[in-house]
Amino acid sequence: MEIHAIRLKPNQDLKEELNKFSKDKNIQAGAILTCVGSLKKLTVRLSNEQVKLFKGNFEIVSLIGTLSQDGNHTHISVSDNLGHTIGGHLKKGCIIHTTAEIVIIELKKFNFSREFDHQTGFKELVINNLK
Repeated sequence: MEIHAIRLKPNQDLKEELNKFSKDKNIQAGAILTCVGSLKKLTVRLSNEQVKLFKGNFEIVSLIGTLSQDGNHTHISVSDNLGHTIGGHLKKGCIIHTTAEIVIIELKKFNFSREFDHQTGFKELVINNLK
């Protein structure tokens, strides 16, 4: 097991930077431990599969997901200036406002991959134990 910590800066795209970090560090199986920060744009896929863009100032209250070389699967929750929570599947277009401080755990005994699942219609996680 290895722990990574990164800090994203204003105007970086959260999803693109997570994808880049996973590729650059060759993370075969990872998970997001924690993330705090803020966004000025939020793009999420909602549970009805609608992609929606929100603009404003948002505090990141949760970022969770799995990381692999085949793609990352992450969900985000943010609060707006009234404290209302918005959340969904993280998409490109989540732009950092001030910072995003992220801690990632790399699971060295596993290899995650993603394969298309005909039942769900999505690429789903396949877990390989490397013991």
